[in-house]
Amino acid sequence: MELRQLRYFVEVAEREHISEAAEHLHVAQSAVSRQIANLEDELGTPLFERVGRNVKLTPIGKIFLEHTITALKAIDFAVKQVEEYLDPAKGTIKIGFPTSLASYVLPTVISAFKKEFPNVHFHLRQGSYRYLIDAVKNRELNLAFLGPVPPSDESIHSSILFSEKIHVLLPANNHLANAEKIVLGDLRNENFVLFPEGFILNKVVVDACKAAGFVPSVTSVGEDMDALKGLVAAGIGITLLPESSLYDSTPRFTVKMAIENPMITRTVGVIYPTNRELGPSEQVFLKFIDNFFSRLNQFL
Repeated sequence: MELRQLRYFVEVAEREHISEAAEHLHVAQSAVSRQIANLEDELGTPLFERVGRNVKLTPIGKIFLEHTITALKAIDFAVKQVEEYLDPAKGTIKIGFPTSLASYVLPTVISAFKKEFPNVHFHLRQGSYRYLIDAVKNRELNLAFLGPVPPSDESIHSSILFSEKIHVLLPANNHLANAEKIVLGDLRNENFVLFPEGFILNKVVVDACKAAGFVPSVTSVGEDMDALKGLVAAGIGITLLPESSLYDSTPRFTVKMAIENPMITRTVGVIYPTNRELGPSEQVFLKFIDNFFSRLNQFL
């Protein structure tokens, strides 16, 4: 059994078409068909069945695909480990992040890191809170930035880098925009624009409002930070957002204000898997961000 056979098998399984798989692999269709046939002969069972011009996995083929993908990920990771062991200052790190950390925190960290380690590359993927946790556990990502930071468990280790306040963003013509201070209860009669249910920042805001004695009236939702800011700027409602998301991008026609009582905060940090050893470049990056935020916290 050869690695080439396994990679051809996965490509055909995902595309369900031999000629399309061959085109993507830049090899002849006959070469792909031959390698699949050799693999099936070695295993002693068909992995595909023909359905018109396409192919579909057999039941045993589906089982074999699941284990093949896991095996290839492990092999690719092992090769990456060897390359990075020879030079830890080179490598590629797959990092996940939520939209709330996209505008300031992540670019600031990576920019500072690249000044010291210019040959380390990043593959960035934005995703939901639950997706990012699962992707780290499933080895799709090397690590992920999250806020709030989930507790560590048997699959992931969590490290808190800093805590930040949640601020209210108001339309500039809102009657509270010129208030000297705001308590959360002042917002009970306002229309809210929030992330949809299921998003962690929706839960943070709704839970805080309920603890203050009211359920927020959510009139609009948006899955993107800039979309929420735009809705506020248009006078559609108010929203509550992490302070770091408002550092450099508070939109026109809005006012950012701290909430004095109760103070709403969230932790921000990084998660990485416990079920494998981190690669050298990942270890370098984790050490860097720990020192970076330790220095930053001294001035906050």
